[in-house]
Amino acid sequence: MKKIVIMQPYFAPYLGYISLLKHSDEFILFDTVQFIRHGWIERNRILKQNEGWLYIQVPLEKYHRETLIKDVKISNETEWKKKILSQLVIYKKVAPNYYKVINLLNEVFEKEYTSIVQLNKALLEKICMYLGFSKILPIFSEMNLEIDEAKMPDEWALNICKKLGENIVYINPIGGLDFFDKEKYTVNNIQIFFQKMILEPYDQKRNNFETGLSIIDVMMFNNVEEINVMLDNFVLV
Repeated sequence: MKKIVIMQPYFAPYLGYISLLKHSDEFILFDTVQFIRHGWIERNRILKQNEGWLYIQVPLEKYHRETLIKDVKISNETEWKKKILSQLVIYKKVAPNYYKVINLLNEVFEKEYTSIVQLNKALLEKICMYLGFSKILPIFSEMNLEIDEAKMPDEWALNICKKLGENIVYINPIGGLDFFDKEKYTVNNIQIFFQKMILEPYDQKRNNFETGLSIIDVMMFNNVEEINVMLDNFVLV
């Protein structure tokens, strides 16, 4: 069975996204749908200085409402890389893996990017390598895969999976449980499951635990072995 995951290219996403990456045979970055602002493609959350959280964000050039994800460009007029790294300084005194994570980000940031998709692809691949499971992530718009037109939102993944061979298992985050019509997949001989993460608190060196932050936060406070245990802590429904 070939496990397929199809997700929009998120920026330094939370643990569940990385778990899907680890446990897939093919993970496709889906970039041919409309970009929705204030989502997870250009930003994510880290700890704030004392309590709470804040966003780290990649600035984008102006775009039309109908712009597809693949056409969204980074605004390189500002020193956004320096800003993100400066926002992460709050981890320096409390996080045991601060320098390792900063080195990882610096390796990604050494290159120049105009496309948010290309930046996120590079960062995701580097995170996977750091965690011990290297992945090459295909970008859907570059795959030259001719698929049927999706008449409903839950058919994009279906129509892609139909082109990827036999014995396909499609896995989606649990949030799509009520969104997907499982019968459509079954009649096309595609199994579909939904991944439900079991997120356990870890020591963030403060009183109140902030859940669901960027994988950057997880890597700051946990070693590779501990993170892989977290990534394996899920059920499929």
